[in-house]
Formats: sequence, C-alpha cells, structure tokens
Amino acid sequence: MAMSTKLSVAVHILSLLEIEASSTPTSTDISKSVNTNPVVIRRIMSQLKQAGLLESQPGKKANRLAKDAREISLYDIYMAVDGDQDVFNIHKNTHPNCLVGSQIQRVLDSKFEIARIEMENSLRTMPLSDVIWDIESARE
Repeated sequence: MAMSTKLSVAVHILSLLEIEASSTPTSTDISKSVNTNPVVIRRIMSQLKQAGLLESQPGKKANRLAKDAREISLYDIYMAVDGDQDVFNIHKNTHPNCLVGSQIQRVLDSKFEIARIEMENSLRTMPLSDVIWDIESARE
C-alpha cells in the first residue's frame, strides 16, 4: 500500500518547466527526466492545466507555469493531481465481534483525518519556488 507518486511527478514537471523554460521541454523530454512514459506525463499535465497551474501557448507545443512559482503551493499541486484520493486508506471487512475489529475503522478514521489536515496545512506553506531553489542550489 503506497501513496500515489502523482504529487512528486507533478512537482517534477512544474520544476523542470520552470528551470528549463528557455528550452521549452516537451512531454517526451519531461518523461525522460521522470523516467516514465510520456502518456503519464501528459495525463498529469492535463490535470495541472485544469487546475490553472500550467498553460500552453496556442499553436506551439510549449507549456509554462500559469503563475509565478512563488504563488503555487505544494498544496495547490496536490489538490490538482491527488486531491480526490484518500491519503490514508483503512482496511475493510474487519471482524465485527472483535473489540479491535469492530472499532479500528472509526478510531483510525478520526486519527487519519487529523493527519490529513496537518499534512495539507503544511503543504500550503511550501511554495514551488522553494523546491526550484533547492534544486538549483544543488548546481553549486
């Protein structure tokens, strides 16, 4: 049971588009950096476009950030690609006559909800520009 990697791939895409803006990377170029199929990249890019985080230039195969990287939080990206998914899944079909089995879903649901809210609040404070800065700092 692993969490989706769509958030990290989406951050990768947006970071690459910003850092390599002058070379206008295509979805194929991006897929090589992510090491995945270009179709996966195009699907995630479509979600980012729908969320207003990415835009295409009419008549060109160029994509760019729709906002300044300082104005895009990791929460914005998360909501664009994973916002409709449960971060924490709770196993089902537990034994109703067992003390733990009969209560675990209810108890974990409330605990996991607190964790989800804290995670989302934390992501709200992290701009994409910080990720880009950290990446570019590695060049030095």
